[in-house]
Amino acid sequence: MKKRIYFDYAATTPVDPRVIKAMEPFFNKKFGNSSSLHSFGFETKEVLENSRKIIADAINAKTTEVFFTGSATESNNMALKGVAFANKGKHILVSSIEHDCVLNSGEWLKKQGFEVEKISVDKYGLVNPEEVEKKIRKDTVLVSVMHANNEVGTIEPIKEIGSICRKKGVYFHTDAAQSFGKIPIDVKKMNVDLMTASSQKIYGPKGAAMLFIREGVKIDPLLHGGGQEQGMRSSTVNIPAIVGFSKATEICLLEMKKEEERLTNLRNKIINTILKEVPNSYLNGHLKKRIPNNVNIRFSFVEGESILFSLDSLGIAISTASACSSPKLEPSHVLIALGLKHEEAHGSIRLSLGRWTTSEDVDYLLKVLPEVIKKLRSISPYKKDE
Repeated sequence: MKKRIYFDYAATTPVDPRVIKAMEPFFNKKFGNSSSLHSFGFETKEVLENSRKIIADAINAKTTEVFFTGSATESNNMALKGVAFANKGKHILVSSIEHDCVLNSGEWLKKQGFEVEKISVDKYGLVNPEEVEKKIRKDTVLVSVMHANNEVGTIEPIKEIGSICRKKGVYFHTDAAQSFGKIPIDVKKMNVDLMTASSQKIYGPKGAAMLFIREGVKIDPLLHGGGQEQGMRSSTVNIPAIVGFSKATEICLLEMKKEEERLTNLRNKIINTILKEVPNSYLNGHLKKRIPNNVNIRFSFVEGESILFSLDSLGIAISTASACSSPKLEPSHVLIALGLKHEEAHGSIRLSLGRWTTSEDVDYLLKVLPEVIKKLRSISPYKKDE
């Protein structure tokens, strides 16, 4: 069997065996509905609240401020739409490099009569807090800026933006799906009113995520029914997935410092080696203000899809953009927002590292990638005379 190496942890992660072990009893032994008023229900209700406390403690929040959802997409939809309809005002600000679920929620809100305005970023993908302050109006109800970008890995100045929003009396939401579990998060210090995080990005199961809602924030639920999650998210609670989410969170917190250092070293090795050994290669995103597992590099005179398929044939899995939008033919909206030309955006790839990425994996990548680029350029219609 040929070598298989995974460099797409930003898209999704494998479930940690320790997480699977923690989840197993809740499929058929401790299976009660947490809303039921008998011992089976009490048993799972206790586990649910313990899981909530683990995640609340991880971000320095109250347990009553953590609401479980089914995905980061649901959490982001709930944040934008829930705040928009629960408050007076018609103006919403979102960064131009948000995940599609935020941008498309904004587009839907436009059809409902809201004005959704985008905040620009610089060539590194950074939002300027001063621009946010200038764009906030009297009728602004929400600002949404992601903590770390899913494509280029740039970490935004969330604390500063949150401080401005707090001063202006405007709610502030951040999508932390890519940063939660990788770097420290404190919702109080960061001045955050709402925050999204996801299980499947931190070696937990798919189907579990959360939305932090600061106490006192006015927000309407998306789902109506039995009143679970304090009436904010009616649905029978997915106990196995939530147990997995909390266990994955525990593991990430215990290993964060060591893993952050390890991945940063591997990340920097990849960046430095490629930029040195491959002519006409350029880093997308910020060199230092970057989550530890992200590498996004563009290559002149070659398409990212060709690189992806060539590496896949050699057993290496990478991405050309976020997994949610990768089938699209249009260039990444994130890279375009950074100021890249269409051909530059199309020539970009994303490598995302994770818990099972080894130095041997990186060495293999760095051995074959320069040859792949060289071969593709030799047959590329974009090749220019040098």
